[in-house]
Amino acid sequence: MPTTDTPWIKIVSLDPPSLQDNTADADRLIAALKADLQTDHVDIDLDLLKQLPALLRKWEYRVGCILFKDRHRWLLTGITDADNAGPVAGLAVDLGTTRVVLRLIDLSSGHILAESAFDNPQDTVGPDILARVHYAEQQSGLDRLNELIIRGLNQAISELCASIRIDPQHIHMLAVAGNTTMTHLFMGLSPHWIIREPYIPAVNTPPVIKALSLGIRLNPNARALIFPIIGSYFGGDLIAGILYSEIDENEETAILVDVGTNAEVVLGSSNWLIACAGAAGPALEGGVTRMGMTAGPGVIDKIVIAPDTREFIIHTIDEKPPRGICGSGVIDLAAQLYLGGMIDLRGKFLPAQCGSRLNEIDGLPHLTVVPAGQSGTGSDLTISQADMDSLIRSKAAMYTILETITASVGMALGDLKRFYVAGTFGSFIDPRSAITIGMLPDLALEAYKPLGNSSLGGATLALTSSDCLAKMDRIRDRITYLELNVNQEFMNRFSAAKFLPHTNHSLFPSVEVWRETI
Repeated sequence: MPTTDTPWIKIVSLDPPSLQDNTADADRLIAALKADLQTDHVDIDLDLLKQLPALLRKWEYRVGCILFKDRHRWLLTGITDADNAGPVAGLAVDLGTTRVVLRLIDLSSGHILAESAFDNPQDTVGPDILARVHYAEQQSGLDRLNELIIRGLNQAISELCASIRIDPQHIHMLAVAGNTTMTHLFMGLSPHWIIREPYIPAVNTPPVIKALSLGIRLNPNARALIFPIIGSYFGGDLIAGILYSEIDENEETAILVDVGTNAEVVLGSSNWLIACAGAAGPALEGGVTRMGMTAGPGVIDKIVIAPDTREFIIHTIDEKPPRGICGSGVIDLAAQLYLGGMIDLRGKFLPAQCGSRLNEIDGLPHLTVVPAGQSGTGSDLTISQADMDSLIRSKAAMYTILETITASVGMALGDLKRFYVAGTFGSFIDPRSAITIGMLPDLALEAYKPLGNSSLGGATLALTSSDCLAKMDRIRDRITYLELNVNQEFMNRFSAAKFLPHTNHSLFPSVEVWRETI
């Protein structure tokens, strides 16, 4: 416990009661906190109130007060010895559909104590969002999905705390950011109406509640901050991304792209924000091919094809034998195949240029990326023509989403000076390759800023700032959502983008013009 104040911890020294001053213990403490915090609203839990008289006397009326600001009200959630207390921690959670990431931080300093991640156990009953929504509609399905994620989180929390030898009881705050469906399943809310017209969530702004009421085993008085959502396709993870990127605070217009189940895009500045989402994610996450997988050890993240020998120079994460390929690797591969003349403008394999690497399997052309003898699986790692066609559609959708949202406010993509790319995809992607295939606009490379896990970053910020809830509300209230499903211009632009890099090559002046190799 620090001897100075932090956003969540206040050191309070009180005058003991006397016959001349018989103010009640709780009133005495709350009055001091109101003066310190310059507020009219400080609440205390009944559980804490029961302990208060004994604790104040034990520590001679000098205590550390652990607080949480719920918009305009402060909540007193814990009391410790001001001079000799254990750790006071907060837990940030990125509640992903596929992967859940935890970050434990010291609330007194803001320092990261530990991190961990685990595969979302809901995958065992539904591999994607739609499957989980349908499963939730079965008898006891919602309870099962909720139980899986809560049990998974509790186990991960226990292991994370054990790794640094602290008790989960020392965690006083929880911040959770996830997409709309994951937020509903985490809270035990039915997602039924999320996927049905007019696509209405059960709640947009979840209340601040005790973590214990959600089944999360932390300090009994710990509060859970669940990020607000905008609608069915715009969840708290994107609000967290906006918070983390700070595009809402800068005068210069910037764009934020988060590629997951969908490609979610926010464009704006300190004056305005507009957002949209589209189905461009799975292929770009590495789901385009049978060898596709999320980033991890042994997964191909970079590929170069030697121009003279057409040798495939492969790099894998942690330099393990290749066992699959992630989104950045797929994009590198497509770009290199295009520049090497092994695929044409439509993304079709050219047999004469692919040589012995191209074989027919089950009636479809397959290009061998890694032969069996060099792979970590003992089998050839291949990409099929169907896989390549899927990538072309995904990259076209991605570019069209970007083009449509900028056009909606009278901008061209070339006007952007800052382009944030979030998520694992953003951490590994080579912008040069993405530009080459026409997935991202042809901007100066320094315009592209990888953010890493912006959902986790935003959840972390929520644990380090007492004004975060109010700021989230302001972000939520300022966003205009653009519906692409009814946008005819989107469909027109999409058709033009299904070529490498685009039918309008002037949009990609830095990319070499394709010429068929003889």
